[in-house]
Amino acid sequence: MTSLRIAILTHSTNPRGGVAHCLALAEALCTLGHEAVVHAPDPAGRGFFRDAGCPTVPVSAKPVAGTTVDLVRARIEDYLRHFATPAACDFDVFHAHDGIGGNALATLRHRRLIPGFVRTVHHVDSFSDPLLAEWQDRSIREATRLLCVSRTWADWIRDDLGAEADVVGNGVDLSVYRSEPTGADTAVRERWGLGPGPVVLCVGGFEERKNTAGTIAAFARLRERQPQAQLVVAGGASLLDHASYRARCQAALAAHGLAVGRGLPVIETGPVPQADIPALYRVADVLAFPSWKEGFGLCVLEAMACGTPAIVSCLPPFTEYLTATDALFVDPADPDDLARAMAEALQPATHTGLRTAGLARAALHSWRACAERHLDAYAACARVRQEPIHA
Repeated sequence: MTSLRIAILTHSTNPRGGVAHCLALAEALCTLGHEAVVHAPDPAGRGFFRDAGCPTVPVSAKPVAGTTVDLVRARIEDYLRHFATPAACDFDVFHAHDGIGGNALATLRHRRLIPGFVRTVHHVDSFSDPLLAEWQDRSIREATRLLCVSRTWADWIRDDLGAEADVVGNGVDLSVYRSEPTGADTAVRERWGLGPGPVVLCVGGFEERKNTAGTIAAFARLRERQPQAQLVVAGGASLLDHASYRARCQAALAAHGLAVGRGLPVIETGPVPQADIPALYRVADVLAFPSWKEGFGLCVLEAMACGTPAIVSCLPPFTEYLTATDALFVDPADPDDLARAMAEALQPATHTGLRTAGLARAALHSWRACAERHLDAYAACARVRQEPIHA
């Protein structure tokens, strides 16, 4: 294949799984000899959450005060302004990873500024607002080629839209996510006041899809037997409004008598600098990730690569790429089940077995292989001007 110029569009410059996926994918594509440029609206003007080994374009965007609909509309318009000229559209392939970029590219296609676009569907949200649902649907239906990071969502697209999507999977950078301790581990412990533990890590902030309330309920049960246990709730930078669910989680913390703050039973970090993330995984004794819905769950591979055992929901996509010995599987609706898994993961024999299996599992997922699985879709879109998918 000849070298391609690829515009990759994501929704944010913040540390979210989809954004991390885009940066790592672009880096791997560049290593393969292509020019992959990651774009994202950047209202804060700070650029991407980490330095990247690929070109990046923080797209000019203004802060928006209003509803989620107002915000999404504004971000679509940000992209349309950025790609308003043929010169700005000088790419061989356009690749959107969410509904914002997908809607902008669908409009650009109708304006004949681009011939078509690839759309990766990480997962599909359930929106109560009809306009948000319509935008999400359009970003998928009008794509030239569809990709998914898991078979779960490829099957959903086939069954609900009557369209085919290729599965490209995910990856983990083993040069960044390593099990060997570094000086950053001690610094992270001191920064957040982490004691002897055990330390349970929850990634994604207070978000219903992440089942944070279920994790809180399970952790409260664990602390009845392990009074020095601490729960670290990391991340949480999201485009969507999770205020009501956050309030529900805060009420649950108060009801269980779990104080929040540095050195306290529960630590809320907010977005974590990229340089600290591997250390945060390593200082944790277990990752609790009983999500209701995920595209893939990239943080599971990252934790495993750092030698940290993972607890996941007994649901796809986790059941696709993890075996019964790789992680502990739980019913996300049962806090008692999750609490039992937390206690089991802390048992020395179980912890060692999960650590060994997790390291082996993470080693099977390279970004290079993930990037190579994109090339057929890219080649088809670059060579053949296909019609959009119609269900």
